[in-house]
Amino acid sequence: MPRSAETALLPAGLQDVLPPEAAHEATTVERLMGVFAGHGYDRVKPPLVEFEESLLSGPGAAMAKRSFRLMDPVSHRMMALRADMTLQVARIAATRLARQARPLRLSYAGQVLRVKGSSLRPERQFGQAGVELIGAASARADAEAILLAAEALDAVGVEGLSIDLNLPSLVPILAGGLGLAPGAAEALVDALDRRDAGAVKQLAGHEAATFGALLAAAGPARKAMPALAKLVLPKAAAAERERLSEVVDLVLRARPKLALTVDPAEHRGLEYHSGVGFTFFARRPRAELGRGGRYVSAKGEPSTGFTLYMDGLLRALPAPEISRRLFIPADAPASHARRWRAKGWITVAGLDPATEAKAEARRLGCSHVMGAGRAIALKG
Repeated sequence: MPRSAETALLPAGLQDVLPPEAAHEATTVERLMGVFAGHGYDRVKPPLVEFEESLLSGPGAAMAKRSFRLMDPVSHRMMALRADMTLQVARIAATRLARQARPLRLSYAGQVLRVKGSSLRPERQFGQAGVELIGAASARADAEAILLAAEALDAVGVEGLSIDLNLPSLVPILAGGLGLAPGAAEALVDALDRRDAGAVKQLAGHEAATFGALLAAAGPARKAMPALAKLVLPKAAAAERERLSEVVDLVLRARPKLALTVDPAEHRGLEYHSGVGFTFFARRPRAELGRGGRYVSAKGEPSTGFTLYMDGLLRALPAPEISRRLFIPADAPASHARRWRAKGWITVAGLDPATEAKAEARRLGCSHVMGAGRAIALKG
């Protein structure tokens, strides 16, 4: 392999983002952040790395296996690179912003790095943008997060948005009540993940009908919630169901046409989620745009929020429009280029007065060339 090829080779799951995709991602992030700001979410910017005991303690322990570690040559302490930004924002809320009025609304955007990708997301480094609503325990807070995400995704042009609601704690509560051995409980959870009704019936014993009904209840929210309401559940599980019902009602009252589905047997939220969870999908291509849900911060504050994944989101958006790029010959006054930029054009300055303008404009990927004070479209 030539030396130049070796230096261009990147580790698996990492990639260079090139024009015009890099600019498209930056523009999309700023549109999202603009929507968040319009709803009172103030932006914070946590560091890329933190001390391991800070980043991976409390709820952060759930991300320990996903996080890179390194030794800080200054303090000689172990540090970790963030694999998710939610927990950093929760830390900021609990420390630097501890005296701020609650509920606290914060937004963020940045890159994260994970030890391994997944089958759905092979990328190990990708951008996140999201919000956290900290210190609010009500169902209205969950509904606010869901509706804000829907508005932001609409604003950047996502078509065919659907939102799937789940209760990550429901299946563990029910499985725990069966008194199964750890291996059998894990097998039951795995069977539910695979939607294997036969295995669920065999493993769940006298509660097989309940777990089977959970699988059958999945679908559009207006049909799923009445089916779920018929189930006789333990007190803790029933409370989770009632919370989900309240959130569904609030969301559909605000946006009756929003495609909202419920999957009560789905429990694979982010590891630290402990209440109503939600996942955002685009119809074409079928892509996971982000996740969110309720959790309890390290300081015990009830919190909810969501994270959008920029890699999946960008795949769901139309290709960026090709910008009008105007080639400005080297001998043109600088005021001409300023005038065209004020009109929204991108200008590319020529550096060699002897160069033929149209040929140079084509070589540099311009759509127009300036001549006699006008923008002349290049043909062919």
